[in-house]
Amino acid sequence: MKFGPVPIDQAEGAVLAHATTAGERRFRKAHRLSAEDVSALKAAGIAEIVAAVLAADDLSEDAAAERIAASMAHRNIEAKPAATGRVNLHAKAAGVFTVDATMIDAINAVDPTITIATLAQHAPVEKGQMVATVKIIPFAVASALVDAVVKICAGGEIFAVNAYQPVRIGVIQTVLPGIKASVLDKTLRVTEARLARSGARLTTERRTPHEVVPVAEAAAALARDNDMVVIFGASAMSDFSDVVPAAIEKAGGTVIRAGMPVDPGNLLVLGTLDGKRVIGAPGCARSPKENGFDWVLDRLIAGLDVTAKDIAGMGVGGLLMEIPTRPQPREPLPTRAGLKVEIVLLAAGRSSRMGGSNKLLALFDGKPLVRRTAERALGSKASSTVVVTGHQRERVRQALAGLGVIFADNPDFADGLSSSLKVGIARVGADAAGAMIVLGDMPGISSADLDRLIEAFRRDGGHSVVRAAHDGRRGNPVLLSRALFPAIAHLEGDTGARHLVEAEGLDVIDVEIGDGASIDVDTREALEDAGGVLQD
Repeated sequence: MKFGPVPIDQAEGAVLAHATTAGERRFRKAHRLSAEDVSALKAAGIAEIVAAVLAADDLSEDAAAERIAASMAHRNIEAKPAATGRVNLHAKAAGVFTVDATMIDAINAVDPTITIATLAQHAPVEKGQMVATVKIIPFAVASALVDAVVKICAGGEIFAVNAYQPVRIGVIQTVLPGIKASVLDKTLRVTEARLARSGARLTTERRTPHEVVPVAEAAAALARDNDMVVIFGASAMSDFSDVVPAAIEKAGGTVIRAGMPVDPGNLLVLGTLDGKRVIGAPGCARSPKENGFDWVLDRLIAGLDVTAKDIAGMGVGGLLMEIPTRPQPREPLPTRAGLKVEIVLLAAGRSSRMGGSNKLLALFDGKPLVRRTAERALGSKASSTVVVTGHQRERVRQALAGLGVIFADNPDFADGLSSSLKVGIARVGADAAGAMIVLGDMPGISSADLDRLIEAFRRDGGHSVVRAAHDGRRGNPVLLSRALFPAIAHLEGDTGARHLVEAEGLDVIDVEIGDGASIDVDTREALEDAGGVLQD
């Protein structure tokens, strides 16, 4: 193939490099010119075009991509029609993706003009999801290069979607004194939701003492009637002879591997009993967040074997996002008494329901509401207060003149609450264990109320979300653990801390502080009822 300027008299059969207009006709990029097209271009006064001229042994980009895709051996995958030199391949079923990396590397080494990209090895996929794409870079490639790729593809299955099977799973939860039934119930709900994506079914749950013999008896019974058994220990495995691995062996099974190089997920146990797989779930599996348990569970449900060697090879890429509710975070927080909490006071809103007035500047007992709220934040046990400004930023800053707050401006305040939350969290100190999100329009919140939330957060060791409540109903402020900060970066639109807490499925401690938790002043009537006076 030759690429470059082509005299119009020699352009028949050439492929346009750029969109070109001839009178009222417009030829798209990659259009192959016919004799009629050439005549139209001449009539428009075009003497030369930039194009690709194919040699006799060249294949067009679409023909090359289609031939390569047609030569591939795969399962549960379909190829879409070629377009612009690309063939996309999609999953025909939900399952786990597997790929022969050696074959993919060999294809991509043939020539830079031919490329193939795929999902990662063992990636979970949904039906209809794209799993691979073949892309020809130029407008045409030599047929000999395509022949070389086709020869590589003849070497066997290049990739597959291993479809999930209708697996029946029995669950055992062990119990120690003090463990709450609500924790066990939540674990069951999280597990059922985790299985729903694969179509597997939780058939039976048994709760036993955290002892070898009762766990072994329950495992043996569930293995007879199910395809898999999952054991949630009330206490994490601390030794390879601990309750869960010992119970598997006591029941007549074999422990394949105890411990895995995936975090969260280190304390997983994998065994076999009567030909069925048994998983001792790590504590992080009680959370819906991705962890090493998912990696093993999904593969087994998809009919893939998981060996000790497989688990040993999961370390690269095995450092996953921290789970806030883990009993033992990988980086311990400061001692409880010294847990540092900062306040993020949101004061960027437009007060859109106030008819043009800024509710944060409304006077309460002669003082602007935003200043009143900031003074109460500064009077609490929080180490510092970050004020996020946006709408009428200069007026808000003037109202706070002389106070020892940290200002963070949000130029994107019109995009919604999440934008202010991101800006505020970004200014929280690196040594803070948590951030309390305080709304600027809550006149009933006192310094003592804020301190009660901080004290509850410290008593819990900084592991949970602490939320103000009134008569059992959720309210504001909300105190977020630092482990949640990375998730805040993914919020969009008018969503805030409440949305984040619900989406992450975290443990929440509600602290009753009275009606201050539920009184905000979103409307003129509400503001006046609360004792405020709007200013122009």
